[in-house]
Amino acid sequence: MHKKISHRITMLRLQKGVSEYQMSLELGKNRSYIQSISSGKALPSMAMFLEICEYFNITPSEFFDFEVDDPHKIKRFYDLLKDFDAQELDAVYNMLYVFAENKGK
Repeated sequence: MHKKISHRITMLRLQKGVSEYQMSLELGKNRSYIQSISSGKALPSMAMFLEICEYFNITPSEFFDFEVDDPHKIKRFYDLLKDFDAQELDAVYNMLYVFAENKGK
């Protein structure tokens, strides 16, 4: 689990386009704080973990959903879907179903 947490923070940081140094400072920590987490030498405290989730604008649940590479895209997709009516949702669902079936082949 330690490696997964380190990798997840690194992946989210790169998607955000910030350096380890910049992220450390923006979280109010010393400049090597995130580097020590990314290298696997340390884990954040629970309070800092929650701050990291807030920094990335994701929930802890989204953080630990390791099957999703980009939780922000999923969140944006969900936000778009909220405005669709039932018929539009059915059309999107059917399209996704076809994609999923083709991917499984």
